[in-house]
Amino acid sequence: MTYQPGDRVALEHTADPHTLLRPGDGGTVRRYDPQTRVLDVAWDNGSRLSLLLGEGDRVRPLAGAWPDRDWERVLDALRCAGETAGRDAATRWAQHILGGRADGDMAATARHVLAGLDDIDPPILDGLPTADRYFLADDSDRYAEHAPPDAPAWETLTARRCDQTRWAWCDGYDAAAHAEVVRRCRMVLHPDGDDRDLSHVYPDRVRLGGPGVFAGDWAWAPNDAGDMRIPVGFVGTLIDTWNGWAVFCCARDVAEAIVADQQNHRDRLRRHLAAEGIPEADLDRRVDESLGRMWFDGDVIVVDDTRVQNDPDAIDHIPPTFDGQYVVMGWCWTWIAVHPYDCDRIAGTIPDPATANTSSGSSRRHHPGPEPT
Repeated sequence: MTYQPGDRVALEHTADPHTLLRPGDGGTVRRYDPQTRVLDVAWDNGSRLSLLLGEGDRVRPLAGAWPDRDWERVLDALRCAGETAGRDAATRWAQHILGGRADGDMAATARHVLAGLDDIDPPILDGLPTADRYFLADDSDRYAEHAPPDAPAWETLTARRCDQTRWAWCDGYDAAAHAEVVRRCRMVLHPDGDDRDLSHVYPDRVRLGGPGVFAGDWAWAPNDAGDMRIPVGFVGTLIDTWNGWAVFCCARDVAEAIVADQQNHRDRLRRHLAAEGIPEADLDRRVDESLGRMWFDGDVIVVDDTRVQNDPDAIDHIPPTFDGQYVVMGWCWTWIAVHPYDCDRIAGTIPDPATANTSSGSSRRHHPGPEPT
Protein backbone atom coordinates (compact mmCIF):
# COMPACT_ATOMS: atom_id res chain seq x y z
CA MET A 1 0.00 0.00 0.00
CA THR A 2 1.23 3.54 -0.71
CA TYR A 3 0.47 6.86 0.96
CA GLN A 4 0.29 10.42 -0.36
CA PRO A 5 0.92 13.69 1.51
CA GLY A 6 -2.37 14.85 3.00
CA ASP A 7 -3.83 11.36 3.48
CA ARG A 8 -5.47 10.80 6.83
CA VAL A 9 -4.47 7.71 8.83
CA ALA A 10 -5.10 6.22 12.27
CA LEU A 11 -2.50 4.41 14.34
CA GLU A 12 -3.02 0.67 14.84
CA HIS A 13 0.30 -0.29 16.42
CA THR A 14 3.80 1.04 17.04
CA ALA A 15 6.77 -0.64 18.71
CA ASP A 16 8.08 2.68 20.01
CA PRO A 17 7.90 2.36 23.82
CA HIS A 18 8.27 6.12 24.49
CA THR A 19 5.53 7.63 22.36
CA LEU A 20 2.34 9.00 23.83
CA LEU A 21 0.43 7.89 20.75
CA ARG A 22 -2.27 5.31 21.30
CA PRO A 23 -4.12 3.07 18.85
CA GLY A 24 -6.87 5.05 17.11
CA ASP A 25 -5.03 8.39 17.21
CA GLY A 26 -5.30 10.20 13.88
CA GLY A 27 -2.79 12.11 11.82
CA THR A 28 -1.99 13.51 8.39
CA VAL A 29 0.65 11.97 6.14
CA ARG A 30 3.55 14.35 5.40
CA ARG A 31 5.63 12.02 3.26
CA TYR A 32 6.18 8.32 2.54
CA ASP A 33 9.32 6.53 1.32
CA PRO A 34 8.22 3.27 -0.33
CA GLN A 35 11.79 1.91 -0.42
CA THR A 36 12.46 2.22 3.31
CA ARG A 37 8.73 2.07 4.16
CA VAL A 38 9.11 5.01 6.51
CA LEU A 39 5.86 6.95 6.99
CA ASP A 40 6.20 10.51 8.27
CA VAL A 41 2.97 11.66 9.97
CA ALA A 42 1.84 14.94 11.56
CA TRP A 43 -0.27 13.52 14.37
CA ASP A 44 -3.27 15.45 15.64
CA ASN A 45 -1.88 15.47 19.21
CA GLY A 46 1.28 17.26 18.03
CA SER A 47 3.55 14.23 17.78
CA ARG A 48 5.81 13.88 14.74
CA LEU A 49 6.64 10.21 15.26
CA SER A 50 7.59 8.50 12.00
CA LEU A 51 6.43 4.92 11.63
CA LEU A 52 8.60 2.07 10.42
CA LEU A 53 6.07 0.04 8.47
CA GLY A 54 8.70 -2.53 7.57
CA GLU A 55 9.42 -3.23 11.21
CA GLY A 56 5.93 -3.83 12.54
CA ASP A 57 4.36 -0.37 12.89
CA ARG A 58 0.88 -0.29 11.40
CA VAL A 59 -1.68 2.33 10.37
CA ARG A 60 -5.04 2.25 8.64
CA PRO A 61 -6.68 4.85 6.43
CA LEU A 62 -9.26 6.85 8.33
CA ALA A 63 -12.74 5.95 7.10
CA GLY A 64 -14.14 8.74 4.99
CA ALA A 65 -11.11 10.95 5.58
CA TRP A 66 -10.06 13.28 2.80
CA PRO A 67 -6.53 14.44 2.02
CA ASP A 68 -5.83 18.02 3.05
CA ARG A 69 -5.78 19.16 -0.59
CA ASP A 70 -9.41 18.04 -0.97
CA TRP A 71 -10.45 19.04 2.53
CA GLU A 72 -9.84 22.70 1.63
CA ARG A 73 -12.69 22.40 -0.85
CA VAL A 74 -15.01 21.43 2.01
CA LEU A 75 -13.84 24.38 4.10
CA ASP A 76 -14.31 26.75 1.15
CA ALA A 77 -17.92 25.59 0.81
CA LEU A 78 -18.56 26.21 4.53
CA ARG A 79 -16.84 29.59 4.30
CA CYS A 80 -19.03 30.65 1.37
CA ALA A 81 -22.14 29.57 3.27
CA GLY A 82 -21.02 31.65 6.22
CA GLU A 83 -20.55 34.67 3.95
CA THR A 84 -24.14 34.39 2.74
CA ALA A 85 -25.45 34.14 6.28
CA GLY A 86 -23.28 37.08 7.39
CA ARG A 87 -24.54 39.36 4.63
CA ASP A 88 -28.13 38.43 5.47
CA ALA A 89 -27.54 39.22 9.14
CA ALA A 90 -25.98 42.57 8.29
CA THR A 91 -28.95 43.42 6.06
CA ARG A 92 -31.31 42.77 8.99
CA TRP A 93 -29.04 44.81 11.26
CA ALA A 94 -29.15 47.72 8.80
CA GLN A 95 -32.95 47.67 8.66
CA HIS A 96 -33.11 48.28 12.41
CA ILE A 97 -30.10 50.58 12.77
CA LEU A 98 -29.95 52.50 9.47
CA GLY A 99 -33.14 51.72 7.59
CA GLY A 100 -36.87 52.23 7.84
CA ARG A 101 -37.11 50.70 11.30
CA ALA A 102 -34.37 52.93 12.73
CA ASP A 103 -34.89 55.81 15.15
CA GLY A 104 -32.79 58.95 15.47
CA ASP A 105 -30.09 60.37 13.21
CA MET A 106 -29.09 57.55 10.87
CA ALA A 107 -26.18 59.53 9.40
CA ALA A 108 -24.72 60.13 12.86
CA THR A 109 -25.13 56.43 13.65
CA ALA A 110 -23.44 55.40 10.40
CA ARG A 111 -20.54 57.78 11.03
CA HIS A 112 -20.20 56.45 14.61
CA VAL A 113 -20.12 52.84 13.41
CA LEU A 114 -17.48 53.53 10.74
CA ALA A 115 -15.31 55.39 13.24
CA GLY A 116 -15.68 52.53 15.72
CA LEU A 117 -14.62 49.98 13.11
CA ASP A 118 -11.59 52.08 12.19
CA ASP A 119 -10.62 52.34 15.87
CA ILE A 120 -11.47 48.68 16.64
CA ASP A 121 -13.78 49.96 19.39
CA PRO A 122 -15.13 46.96 21.37
CA PRO A 123 -18.58 48.50 22.10
CA ILE A 124 -19.12 49.08 18.37
CA LEU A 125 -17.82 45.64 17.38
CA ASP A 126 -20.01 43.98 20.02
CA GLY A 127 -23.09 45.58 18.47
CA LEU A 128 -22.48 44.12 15.00
CA PRO A 129 -23.59 40.70 13.74
CA THR A 130 -20.94 38.21 14.82
CA ALA A 131 -20.78 34.42 14.66
CA ASP A 132 -20.48 32.42 17.88
CA ARG A 133 -17.34 30.34 17.43
CA TYR A 134 -17.99 28.26 20.51
CA PHE A 135 -21.55 27.17 19.82
CA LEU A 136 -21.33 23.58 18.54
CA ALA A 137 -24.99 22.59 18.26
CA ASP A 138 -25.43 23.69 14.64
CA ASP A 139 -22.17 22.24 13.30
CA SER A 140 -23.50 18.94 11.96
CA ASP A 141 -26.62 20.45 10.37
CA ARG A 142 -24.57 23.20 8.72
CA TYR A 143 -22.13 20.62 7.40
CA ALA A 144 -24.90 18.44 6.01
CA GLU A 145 -26.47 21.43 4.22
CA HIS A 146 -23.40 23.11 2.77
CA ALA A 147 -20.58 20.56 2.38
CA PRO A 148 -20.00 19.21 -1.17
CA PRO A 149 -22.02 16.09 -2.01
CA ASP A 150 -18.89 13.93 -2.13
CA ALA A 151 -17.56 15.17 1.22
CA PRO A 152 -16.94 12.61 3.95
CA ALA A 153 -19.80 11.96 6.36
CA TRP A 154 -19.89 14.12 9.46
CA GLU A 155 -19.67 11.05 11.70
CA THR A 156 -16.29 10.10 10.22
CA LEU A 157 -14.62 13.48 10.84
CA THR A 158 -12.04 13.96 13.54
CA ALA A 159 -12.71 16.51 16.28
CA ARG A 160 -10.12 18.79 14.67
CA ARG A 161 -11.90 18.78 11.33
CA CYS A 162 -15.28 19.34 12.98
CA ASP A 163 -13.82 22.46 14.57
CA GLN A 164 -12.37 23.56 11.23
CA THR A 165 -15.80 23.49 9.59
CA ARG A 166 -17.22 25.75 12.30
CA TRP A 167 -14.32 28.20 12.12
CA ALA A 168 -14.48 28.36 8.33
CA TRP A 169 -18.20 29.17 8.48
CA CYS A 170 -17.64 31.75 11.22
CA ASP A 171 -14.74 33.37 9.35
CA GLY A 172 -16.92 33.79 6.29
CA TYR A 173 -19.83 35.08 8.39
CA ASP A 174 -17.82 37.72 10.25
CA ALA A 175 -15.93 38.99 7.21
CA ALA A 176 -19.07 39.33 5.07
CA ALA A 177 -21.19 40.82 7.87
CA HIS A 178 -18.65 43.53 8.67
CA ALA A 179 -18.11 44.32 4.98
CA GLU A 180 -21.86 44.68 4.45
CA VAL A 181 -22.21 46.89 7.54
CA VAL A 182 -19.48 49.17 6.19
CA ARG A 183 -21.13 49.25 2.76
CA ARG A 184 -24.51 50.15 4.24
CA CYS A 185 -23.01 52.91 6.38
CA ARG A 186 -21.23 54.40 3.37
CA MET A 187 -24.47 54.38 1.39
CA VAL A 188 -26.24 56.29 4.15
CA LEU A 189 -23.49 58.89 4.37
CA HIS A 190 -22.60 59.42 0.73
CA PRO A 191 -24.71 62.12 -0.95
CA ASP A 192 -25.23 59.93 -4.00
CA GLY A 193 -25.73 56.65 -2.14
CA ASP A 194 -22.30 55.47 -3.28
CA ASP A 195 -20.90 52.56 -1.28
CA ARG A 196 -17.28 53.05 -2.29
CA ASP A 197 -14.53 53.52 0.28
CA LEU A 198 -13.87 57.28 0.36
CA SER A 199 -11.36 57.24 3.20
CA HIS A 200 -8.58 58.37 0.85
CA VAL A 201 -10.27 61.79 0.54
CA TYR A 202 -10.96 62.32 4.23
CA PRO A 203 -9.55 65.76 5.15
CA ASP A 204 -6.67 64.39 7.22
CA ARG A 205 -5.50 62.28 4.26
CA VAL A 206 -5.53 64.91 1.54
CA ARG A 207 -1.99 65.63 0.35
CA LEU A 208 -0.43 67.88 -2.30
CA GLY A 209 -1.03 66.30 -5.69
CA GLY A 210 -3.85 64.15 -4.35
CA PRO A 211 -7.64 64.35 -4.58
CA GLY A 212 -10.00 65.85 -2.05
CA VAL A 213 -13.44 67.35 -1.57
CA PHE A 214 -13.28 71.09 -0.97
CA ALA A 215 -15.58 73.77 0.45
CA GLY A 216 -15.03 76.22 3.29
CA ASP A 217 -16.04 77.13 6.81
CA TRP A 218 -18.40 79.61 5.13
CA ALA A 219 -20.21 76.74 3.40
CA TRP A 220 -21.89 75.26 6.46
CA ALA A 221 -25.62 75.89 6.68
CA PRO A 222 -28.52 74.33 8.60
CA ASN A 223 -30.71 71.91 6.66
CA ASP A 224 -34.45 71.45 7.14
CA ALA A 225 -33.81 69.31 10.22
CA GLY A 226 -31.58 71.95 11.74
CA ASP A 227 -28.38 69.96 11.21
CA MET A 228 -25.33 71.88 10.05
CA ARG A 229 -24.35 70.57 6.62
CA ILE A 230 -22.36 71.59 3.55
CA PRO A 231 -24.85 71.89 0.67
CA VAL A 232 -22.21 71.05 -1.97
CA GLY A 233 -18.58 69.99 -1.91
CA PHE A 234 -16.31 70.15 -4.95
CA VAL A 235 -13.91 67.44 -6.11
CA GLY A 236 -10.42 68.61 -6.97
CA THR A 237 -6.70 68.05 -6.68
CA LEU A 238 -4.78 69.91 -3.98
CA ILE A 239 -1.98 71.83 -5.71
CA ASP A 240 -0.90 74.42 -3.14
CA THR A 241 -1.73 76.19 0.10
CA TRP A 242 -2.30 79.89 0.72
CA ASN A 243 -2.14 81.32 4.23
CA GLY A 244 -3.07 77.87 5.49
CA TRP A 245 -6.01 77.49 3.08
CA ALA A 246 -6.29 74.96 0.28
CA VAL A 247 -5.62 75.76 -3.38
CA PHE A 248 -6.94 73.15 -5.78
CA CYS A 249 -7.60 72.62 -9.47
CA CYS A 250 -10.74 71.10 -10.90
CA ALA A 251 -12.36 69.94 -14.12
CA ARG A 252 -14.74 72.08 -16.19
CA ASP A 253 -17.92 70.51 -14.78
CA VAL A 254 -16.78 71.21 -11.24
CA ALA A 255 -15.82 74.77 -12.14
CA GLU A 256 -19.32 75.25 -13.58
CA ALA A 257 -20.75 73.95 -10.29
CA ILE A 258 -18.68 76.50 -8.37
CA VAL A 259 -19.96 79.33 -10.54
CA ALA A 260 -23.54 78.08 -10.13
CA ASP A 261 -23.07 77.77 -6.37
CA GLN A 262 -21.86 81.37 -6.19
CA GLN A 263 -25.06 82.45 -7.90
CA ASN A 264 -27.07 80.36 -5.43
CA HIS A 265 -25.38 82.20 -2.57
CA ARG A 266 -26.20 85.51 -4.22
CA ASP A 267 -29.83 84.49 -4.69
CA ARG A 268 -30.16 83.41 -1.05
CA LEU A 269 -28.59 86.64 0.17
CA ARG A 270 -30.95 88.66 -2.04
CA ARG A 271 -33.99 86.85 -0.59
CA HIS A 272 -32.69 87.37 2.92
CA LEU A 273 -32.19 91.11 2.36
CA ALA A 274 -35.63 91.42 0.79
CA ALA A 275 -37.16 89.70 3.82
CA GLU A 276 -35.44 92.27 6.03
CA GLY A 277 -37.15 95.06 4.13
CA ILE A 278 -34.30 96.30 1.93
CA PRO A 279 -35.85 98.26 -0.98
CA GLU A 280 -35.89 96.53 -4.38
CA ALA A 281 -33.75 99.28 -5.90
CA ASP A 282 -30.96 98.58 -3.39
CA LEU A 283 -30.96 94.78 -3.47
CA ASP A 284 -28.56 94.26 -6.40
CA ARG A 285 -26.09 96.78 -5.00
CA ARG A 286 -26.13 95.22 -1.54
CA VAL A 287 -25.63 91.73 -2.96
CA ASP A 288 -22.79 92.89 -5.23
CA GLU A 289 -21.07 94.50 -2.23
CA SER A 290 -21.06 91.16 -0.40
CA LEU A 291 -20.63 88.56 -3.14
CA GLY A 292 -18.98 89.01 -6.50
CA ARG A 293 -20.56 88.08 -9.79
CA MET A 294 -19.21 85.04 -11.69
CA TRP A 295 -19.94 83.74 -15.18
CA PHE A 296 -18.36 81.83 -18.04
CA ASP A 297 -17.26 83.74 -21.12
CA GLY A 298 -16.50 80.85 -23.46
CA ASP A 299 -13.87 78.81 -21.60
CA VAL A 300 -12.90 81.67 -19.28
CA ILE A 301 -14.46 82.37 -15.88
CA VAL A 302 -15.05 86.06 -15.27
CA VAL A 303 -15.12 87.23 -11.64
CA ASP A 304 -16.45 90.74 -11.00
CA ASP A 305 -15.50 91.91 -7.50
CA THR A 306 -15.59 95.61 -8.27
CA ARG A 307 -18.20 96.41 -5.64
CA VAL A 308 -16.90 93.88 -3.11
CA GLN A 309 -13.49 95.55 -3.15
CA ASN A 310 -14.71 99.05 -4.13
CA ASP A 311 -12.21 98.91 -6.98
CA PRO A 312 -13.27 99.35 -10.64
CA ASP A 313 -10.32 97.21 -11.74
CA ALA A 314 -11.22 94.23 -9.53
CA ILE A 315 -12.26 92.01 -12.41
CA ASP A 316 -10.46 88.70 -12.73
CA HIS A 317 -10.32 86.23 -15.62
CA ILE A 318 -9.66 82.55 -14.91
CA PRO A 319 -8.74 80.58 -18.05
CA PRO A 320 -8.29 76.80 -18.08
CA THR A 321 -4.80 75.39 -17.79
CA PHE A 322 -3.19 73.49 -20.65
CA ASP A 323 -4.91 70.29 -19.49
CA GLY A 324 -8.34 71.88 -19.10
CA GLN A 325 -8.25 72.39 -15.33
CA TYR A 326 -9.41 75.47 -13.43
CA VAL A 327 -8.13 77.07 -10.24
CA VAL A 328 -11.25 78.92 -9.13
CA MET A 329 -10.47 81.70 -6.63
CA GLY A 330 -7.66 79.58 -5.26
CA TRP A 331 -5.76 82.45 -3.64
CA CYS A 332 -8.82 84.48 -2.59
CA TRP A 333 -11.39 82.19 -1.00
CA THR A 334 -10.75 80.25 2.15
CA TRP A 335 -11.05 76.76 0.73
CA ILE A 336 -10.50 73.76 2.99
CA ALA A 337 -10.66 70.01 2.47
CA VAL A 338 -13.95 68.77 3.93
CA HIS A 339 -15.30 65.36 4.81
CA PRO A 340 -17.32 63.95 1.90
CA TYR A 341 -19.97 62.68 4.31
CA ASP A 342 -20.60 66.22 5.55
CA CYS A 343 -21.81 67.25 2.08
CA ASP A 344 -25.37 66.99 0.83
CA ARG A 345 -24.07 66.88 -2.73
CA ILE A 346 -20.66 66.43 -4.32
CA ALA A 347 -19.81 68.08 -7.63
CA GLY A 348 -17.39 65.99 -9.66
CA THR A 349 -16.32 62.37 -9.51
CA ILE A 350 -14.14 61.21 -6.64
CA PRO A 351 -11.41 59.01 -8.13
CA ASP A 352 -10.69 55.58 -6.78
CA PRO A 353 -7.46 55.27 -4.77
CA ALA A 354 -5.75 53.46 -7.67
CA THR A 355 -6.34 56.42 -9.99
CA ALA A 356 -6.02 59.19 -7.42
CA ASN A 357 -2.80 60.52 -8.91
CA THR A 358 -4.65 61.50 -12.08
CA SER A 359 -7.61 63.13 -10.34
CA SER A 360 -8.62 66.76 -10.40
CA GLY A 361 -10.87 68.79 -8.18
CA SER A 362 -12.55 72.03 -7.19
CA SER A 363 -14.25 74.16 -4.55
CA ARG A 364 -15.71 77.56 -3.66
CA ARG A 365 -15.87 81.09 -2.26
CA HIS A 366 -15.62 83.94 0.25
CA HIS A 367 -13.37 86.20 2.30
CA PRO A 368 -11.56 87.76 -0.66
CA GLY A 369 -7.87 88.42 -0.14
CA PRO A 370 -4.87 89.54 -2.15
CA GLU A 371 -2.93 87.15 -4.30
CA PRO A 372 0.51 86.28 -2.94
CA THR A 373 3.48 88.14 -4.34
